[in-house]
Amino acid sequence: MADRKAPLPQGAPRACPICGKPASDAYVPFCSKHCADVDLHRWLSGVYAVPSAEEADDGDGAPRPSDAD
Repeated sequence: MADRKAPLPQGAPRACPICGKPASDAYVPFCSKHCADVDLHRWLSGVYAVPSAEEADDGDGAPRPSDAD
């Protein structure tokens, strides 16, 4: 079963996911423009990636020998 965090109580300060400081209303969920930019850079450079269960495709559209029955 997935490990889920309990929801924060209403009005509880949220921590910046980059540095852990309290989040700023102007940059929610981050504390500053710097931390927001760090997060954006991580996305754009491929640090954050969603794993895929699909197998690699040759691109020619032909089934691979293991796919043919």
